[in-house]
This record gives sequence, structure tokens and C-alpha cells, in this order.
Amino acid sequence: MKRIALLLENQFDDKELIYPYFRLQEAGYQVDLVGTKPDTIYKSKHGMPMKSDLGAEEAKSDDYEALVIPGGFSPDYMRRSQATIDFVRTLNDQKKPIAAICHAPWVLISSCDLQGARLTGFPSLQVDIENAGATYMDEAVVVDGNLITSRTPKDLPAFLKAILEALDT
Repeated sequence: MKRIALLLENQFDDKELIYPYFRLQEAGYQVDLVGTKPDTIYKSKHGMPMKSDLGAEEAKSDDYEALVIPGGFSPDYMRRSQATIDFVRTLNDQKKPIAAICHAPWVLISSCDLQGARLTGFPSLQVDIENAGATYMDEAVVVDGNLITSRTPKDLPAFLKAILEALDT
């Protein structure tokens, strides 16, 4: 079975984790919750617990078809983990689809060369995205090479459609 990594950390946005988690399983993928630490319970912005299947240090990019990074405040914690940054960087170097929504472009900024890329994200990230050398686009979903970005939970249908289209190619 083809596998997708879904990053997990405290203060994740409930909708931005749960909707991709189940939609990608429905499409036939095994979805692994990759936390900063293995076998750890993380809580969402609203207190919903989710347990990591493995830690970023254990995750091997060759095992995955794609990566999904939910937003909320969790990306700020994710980007503090060198193992998480290295995992994302390696997936990007392999040109595998990386999908980031809301505040998740913070992880891309910390781990990828975004010079000349086109991205979207939560509106307050516009300055961060532009300071990283990318162009901010105020659109529901932006696909630029292997990077797929969206703004907020209301963009989840377009976000998942773009992810599934990238996986079909």
C-alpha cells in the first residue's frame, strides 16, 4: 500500500489534520502520523488528541509518496525540530508532493529553497513567504512544481483535490 506522511504536533488545526487524514485513506493510501516524537499524544487547538505513529527521526522519505502539513500553531513547533526539517527537506529534494495549508508554509520556509516559488497560506504569512523569496498568491490552492499550498480550512476541498491530482501523475 502506498503511504503518505502527515505531520503532527501540538496545536494542530483539527479540520486541517482530520479531513486529509481520512480523505487520503478513503483514496487507498496508508496515512502515517509523523510527530516530532514517536508514540506521543498531541492535542489540537481544541484539545482533540491524536497519537503519532512514528517520530520524524524514524521517518524515511523513500517510504512515502507525499507529505501533508496541517496548519494551526503546530507548524511553529514543527519547524523547531531539526529531524522534521530534515525530513521535509529530503522529500522536497526528491520532488515528492508536499502539501501545506494555513500556517504550514512556515515549515516550507524553514526547510526548502523557495526562491521564485509561488505559494499561498494564511494571509498573515504573506510577508514571511515573500521574505523567503516566493510570491504570495491569494488563491484557494496554488500548485508550483511539487508544492501544493492553501490558505484556510474553507479551502480544504480544493486542497485535497490538488493533492489527489498530484498523486495520480
